Amino acid sequence: MKKQQPQISEDKILETSWELLGEGGIEKFSMRRLADRLGIQAPSLYWYFKSKQDLYQRLANQVSKLIVEEFRSEGDWKEQLTGLAVTVRSVLSRYPCSTQLMMMTLPHEPDIIRFTNRMLLCVESTPLDQEQKMQVILTLVNYVYYFVLDDYQHQRNVTAILKEQKELPGEDMIRLLDSMSETEAGLFRRMFTNGLFELMGTDKAFEFGLRLILLGIEQVIKEQEK
Repeated sequence: MKKQQPQISEDKILETSWELLGEGGIEKFSMRRLADRLGIQAPSLYWYFKSKQDLYQRLANQVSKLIVEEFRSEGDWKEQLTGLAVTVRSVLSRYPCSTQLMMMTLPHEPDIIRFTNRMLLCVESTPLDQEQKMQVILTLVNYVYYFVLDDYQHQRNVTAILKEQKELPGEDMIRLLDSMSETEAGLFRRMFTNGLFELMGTDKAFEFGLRLILLGIEQVIKEQEK
């Protein structure tokens, strides 16, 4: 009896892609591994996606669609940009490697275009010129991307270190700092021992960085209105 071929679809391929990205990261992702997980031959994937980059584009489009759907635009430009930043961070944090995918793809998909357009609408009411408005959203979205990416990579690094050694990473760091002079590492050592580096990746750190960006935009607007 002929073995029945697995039923696949674009949605199934996307779903399985997220699973693989969550397990091994984008570094270990490949079309061959994806095909193996789906129980099909790799060439079969190319009926649905022309290349791995094409698949990445579709995954990024999926993330963009969720951002647009979940974002609720209310208030002035500052409130809208704040809400947008919080929404982007929330969605990216739920999908493994989504930040890298957003950074690796071009705005050639409908929902990526809608996402970009929605960002621009947040600052449309400001007196900034078009170039400045584009710079505002690029600065904001890059801040969110790198914040999420830094937190994601930090967690992966800690997990990897714990697998290799029994002691916590901080204990090894304390020994290193104790071997360095006050001139070389004094301020860094005090901040580390006081737990200030534990703020990395927290809501408090995210909100403070976002506030700095918004205050900077506001200052540019005030200077132009003089």
